[in-house]
Amino acid sequence: MLKRKKESSENENLLLKQSVQTQKGVLEELMSGYSKLTIDDPLFPFKEKNLEEIGNDVDYGVLKVLDGTWVSYNADYNSNIDRKLNGSGIHTTIMPSPGTNSGSIPGKFSFECEEYIEKLTFSLVPGGVRNRGGGNELFCGAIKYEQSIQSVNTVEGQSALKYTPIHEENGMYLWLSDVYNHAATKESIERDRGIHAFDEQDFKDYGYKGEYRNEPLVQISSDENNKQYILLSDLKEGQEYYEIIPAKELKPGAGNQGPYFIPDYSISRSGVIPHGSTITLLGDIVPNQSGYLIDGSPKFPTGDATWNPDFLSISPTMGGAGASVKNPINLDQPAPAWVHEKLNDQNDPGENKIYTQRILAHDLYPYSVRPDMRLRDTLSGQNVSNYVFVQMSSRNKTGAQGGILNVPFVNRFVPTVEMNMRMWIETVIENGKEILQLQYEQIIFFEFMFGDDGGTTSWPHIQVNTLRKLEDIPADQRRVIEEQFFEGPKANINSFSSEVNPPAGCPYHKG
Repeated sequence: MLKRKKESSENENLLLKQSVQTQKGVLEELMSGYSKLTIDDPLFPFKEKNLEEIGNDVDYGVLKVLDGTWVSYNADYNSNIDRKLNGSGIHTTIMPSPGTNSGSIPGKFSFECEEYIEKLTFSLVPGGVRNRGGGNELFCGAIKYEQSIQSVNTVEGQSALKYTPIHEENGMYLWLSDVYNHAATKESIERDRGIHAFDEQDFKDYGYKGEYRNEPLVQISSDENNKQYILLSDLKEGQEYYEIIPAKELKPGAGNQGPYFIPDYSISRSGVIPHGSTITLLGDIVPNQSGYLIDGSPKFPTGDATWNPDFLSISPTMGGAGASVKNPINLDQPAPAWVHEKLNDQNDPGENKIYTQRILAHDLYPYSVRPDMRLRDTLSGQNVSNYVFVQMSSRNKTGAQGGILNVPFVNRFVPTVEMNMRMWIETVIENGKEILQLQYEQIIFFEFMFGDDGGTTSWPHIQVNTLRKLEDIPADQRRVIEEQFFEGPKANINSFSSEVNPPAGCPYHKG
């Protein structure tokens, strides 16, 4: 986890205002106070008399800059994007095909890819959240979030776009920051002891006469026949002992010698998804060689390097469209010729290409295959001075783990098993003004049905978007956001609707 330089609460509250008056930007001012916490760093003692002061000085880390309302920012100015953007976000969703059964039909699936717009509101929880763990205490900076998403589609014969509510979510981000040591005191022992002050059995068995036993007893013997019990503190250096009778109570100061807790990660996200899943993600700010604030713009791949299975809507368990890292499809080029051919046993003998053909034939290609290329293309026309990169997962390679819980229906038919998130908080310079921008990518993995060989199939569900604060987007885009998210109730929230038939012109059927 990250530690911060301790500042007075008055200085901390003036952070964002000061950054405007100095040459440093908001992110630069904030991140200059953080470094990696290690066991060599000092640990602060917790004192009840300081509780209010600690609560008022709770740390939110980089999450502090999220406070406010963020909405979709459509980079329609960008000449690198050769099509009109109806929405800034892209989602790809794969679901079981109607009529299928995970126990009998291998791998039939429905695919949908749409643009979307979004409103994402963050609000700081004042005072922090105290997690009490005995000798260790953790004060979390909590940030509530509420997310609303609407798909954006054209309707044949109509000039107006169709907006459809498709997703609602709420939850909290936690900055797992300030760790304190809370040692026992005479007052806490007397208040919390809850045992009889004198134990006759202790006197009978061990000869112990103290008010209550607050340190271990050890058995010593000068010979095999003369055994007695003494306090551990009375044991002489190097003296041999034979039994240990654990203490039944604490001594004042107990706990200040550890063990000390250093969190594996700095950031947690918990969320409630109305399809019937709850998530807990754990992660951290990812530094480069120069530190946690990275100069320049986030780097995304181009050319053959765009074919990276970790970020594709086509997983290796889906056959990978016959491509691989060593034999890639260059997503910066038009889709391969076979995507627009009628496939049969001769030109697709393994039935691999036909399986994913419609994903590459989609109107939103290449974003239908690799959605984060939309983030890349949005950035290509911007002057990004620096950014902070956050990476989170429900399933980490080592250490503490998050998780996902599903309602019985989801768990039986479309188990949601893993979620990975990347988030970039960026400083964009436009017309001499500093603007904060938020980009994210979420990859959720479903597991349903199986391949011809009986192997479990992993189905990526991907969402990417570029957001700015409501006050920082153009007036015409703000008008759309206000109409869709701020002007009265909308239609009922639908699950992601999926087309039974492929898009027109996608010849993925045989015969």
